Amino acid sequence: MTANGYLQLVFYMVVLIAASVPLGAYMANVYEGRSAATRLGAPLERLIYRLCGINPDQEMHWTRYAFATLWFSLFGVLAVYALQRFQASLPLNPAGMAAVSPDSSFNTAVSFVTNTNWQGYGGESTMSYLTQMLALTVQNFVSAAAGMAVLVALIRGFARQSSQTVGNFWVDLTRGTLYILIPLSFVLALVLVSQGMPQTLSAYHTVPQVESVEFDKPKLDQAGQPLKDEKGAPERGAGAPLVGDATVEARQLPAEISGAPLPAAGSHLPRTVGTAPPSAGNPVTEKAVQKEQVIAVGPAASQVAIKQLGTNGGGFFNVNSSHPLENPTPLSNFLEVLAILLNGAALCHTFGRMVGDQRQGWALQAAMTIVFVVLLAVCAGSEQAGNPALSKLGVDQAASAVQPGGNMEGKEIRFGIVNSALWATATTAASNGSVNSMHDSYTPLGGLVPMWLMQLGEVIFGGVGSGLYGMLVFAIVAVFVAGLMIGRTPEYLGKKIESYEIKMSAIAVLVPLIMALGGTAVAVMLEAGRAGVANPGAHAFSEILYAFSSAGNNNGSAFAGLSANTPFYNTALGVAMWFSRFWLMIPVLALAGSLAAKKKVPAGLGTLPTHTPLFVFFLIGVVVIVGALTFIPALALGPVVEHLVLYGVK
Repeated sequence: MTANGYLQLVFYMVVLIAASVPLGAYMANVYEGRSAATRLGAPLERLIYRLCGINPDQEMHWTRYAFATLWFSLFGVLAVYALQRFQASLPLNPAGMAAVSPDSSFNTAVSFVTNTNWQGYGGESTMSYLTQMLALTVQNFVSAAAGMAVLVALIRGFARQSSQTVGNFWVDLTRGTLYILIPLSFVLALVLVSQGMPQTLSAYHTVPQVESVEFDKPKLDQAGQPLKDEKGAPERGAGAPLVGDATVEARQLPAEISGAPLPAAGSHLPRTVGTAPPSAGNPVTEKAVQKEQVIAVGPAASQVAIKQLGTNGGGFFNVNSSHPLENPTPLSNFLEVLAILLNGAALCHTFGRMVGDQRQGWALQAAMTIVFVVLLAVCAGSEQAGNPALSKLGVDQAASAVQPGGNMEGKEIRFGIVNSALWATATTAASNGSVNSMHDSYTPLGGLVPMWLMQLGEVIFGGVGSGLYGMLVFAIVAVFVAGLMIGRTPEYLGKKIESYEIKMSAIAVLVPLIMALGGTAVAVMLEAGRAGVANPGAHAFSEILYAFSSAGNNNGSAFAGLSANTPFYNTALGVAMWFSRFWLMIPVLALAGSLAAKKKVPAGLGTLPTHTPLFVFFLIGVVVIVGALTFIPALALGPVVEHLVLYGVK
């Protein structure tokens, strides 16, 4: 890696940590009602409560808080599902998008409500403007705010004593949306528009191409199926007309725009179609000429801003942030990847301020940063090293003034190795899932890094709210393990950690693991799961493992070789996303209620300090060991085997 590459990574980390401190303090003031913003916005906030019939002064027991969270999310799923199914009859649909299929609608509804944003469709060829705005963008805001609300409830559990309540979900949801996510997204969206990102309700633009393109177009029968020659392909029925017998001179819409089936979906980038059973006969084609191109536009900037700040990740366009209209310039690329981790990093300082000890927030952020930097170095180094098989053929893969070097397959030349690896590491450290390069094309070790970051539980910065409450669960496990070593009841922030807290922590740790590994096992055993695989051998297993690791940890990115827009994957991944989101939230809220009811005990000589470098590395050890012991056997069947095979090529 070049000196310029190192400089870019260092600059990113410095800006991230520096910006997180004041933002974290502001968030703490918002949730405690002490911010100038909450005072200025009080009339609007009170109006929202009156319209919704909410009493903001009435706090909730943890069970009621959890009930409100679940019902709000269930309503969101139904609303997003309905908007997709009826979008053909609804306004703001200039491209005439048809209704989305039931299984894809279910998957997308669960995906956006759970803050996963796994996308089994191409946005510009599937969703109307109304669906993009009212269904998807709205959920980008409120799903992120819900995760932050649950975190704040857990923080109150640590901060309070002898209390039966953990706050009011509706107040926390409203304040997180109104005073944090909307202002940040508004500012970022304006900057992105200034960089060339569209924000419009006008129809798609048709423009003449500089040069006409001649291509072979498959002939179709009356049923819309491709015709094949006499070597055994299906024969055309008597009198069945051909579609397009003459050379086409009129406008030809690309598949991504015209509504034709996408190659295969399952994440934010285009997919390679799964291998079909071999058949005799060759496709019958005709010559066609494309003279015009349709350029998709729409209200992109408003969705892209919150997709990053809310660690949602769902792209407006099919290829997500590798699309030139979704990530136009180096500045937009930097701001978007900064936004991915910004709120997650800032919430560490929110935690420190709300519990009355800022050192605790710094300790958690230090643990996250150390793991992130180490894995970023592995990912960037692996990609910069390139492909050893190509080196043996004499291919020059060294970085120089005329080439970026390394493994550039699946990457944008304008971003290069460093910015692609940085994004891949950040988007999987957070539960974001947006991409500016193709993870499926990474080297085995380079691709292992984003996969393992998800498998760690999305606690390295993680999703807004969910990442930190996941890390706090690991902190409880860490002090429990430390207590076992010395035979003493563990404590964390003055609260005794007893059997109930450990049981809830165990559930929160184990559910994502079960969803990831259990889902992978089912998929590789069933024909419906194997049918979506396009690549043979170990990489096929890696693609399936990545998909369920992504869904099981609410990330949303994917290895692109998996055809996941099928009833099996849409259903299985949707179930994994739902359980992984809410079977973490419920134990976390149970922890909040249990801790809030406890009295604080003064620190003694045997109390483990949780703000020291010793605890930081002890916490890292617990996170890494749990992730390693759980997933190393599965990783050994996928990326580890691929790496050994790659370096064993003669």
